[in-house]
Amino acid sequence: MLLTFDTASPTVSVALHDGEDVVVELVSGLAMKHGEQLAPLIEQAMVQAGIVRQDLTAIGVGVGPGPFTGLRVGLVTARTLGFVLEIPVYGVCSLDVLAAEAAVRLEGRDFVVATDARRKEVYLASYDAEGARLAGPVVDKPATLATDLPVIGEGGTLYPSDFPGHTGATRPSAGWLARVVTDELAELCDPEPMYLRRPDAEPPRAPKKVS
Repeated sequence: MLLTFDTASPTVSVALHDGEDVVVELVSGLAMKHGEQLAPLIEQAMVQAGIVRQDLTAIGVGVGPGPFTGLRVGLVTARTLGFVLEIPVYGVCSLDVLAAEAAVRLEGRDFVVATDARRKEVYLASYDAEGARLAGPVVDKPATLATDLPVIGEGGTLYPSDFPGHTGATRPSAGWLARVVTDELAELCDPEPMYLRRPDAEPPRAPKKVS
């Protein structure tokens, strides 16, 4: 049984895949509460599927790009579970997950995925009609990355004037993350965070010498 979860967006998404299809998928009810909600959602998903942790055979986790705190919660949890249960952990770019879902819904068109990066910026990557990443991800102002191509992700709903072609899902789905891992629909990577920029909280610098 494959357990997957993504914490790269304001909400937490958790899913279980039995090798044939997704059997459980849950999304948190509150935003920006990754630390409080991830573990209970994982437990709830396993209860609904009627399994225990020892039944898990692999873990898939979204590696971002996304905010430092959310990604840290998801990746630390994934690595810890993988170590304790002695099972493999696969990372997937969260934008690639949105692209995999979009590729089956769009009819043969290139598109971009744009998600909220806060600070009035977006994370963006471009994809071909099959969902293969062509460029990115990058982080920049919506006006700098504006396009008339179809746009998947929350960036399209937040900045419609720059991304008028918004369609499809807004946040990564753990169910689609599970399908990406199972069917290798995108590159699988090490469970390391994709931040693209420095975290907001930084260690204090040494005080300047007083002359």
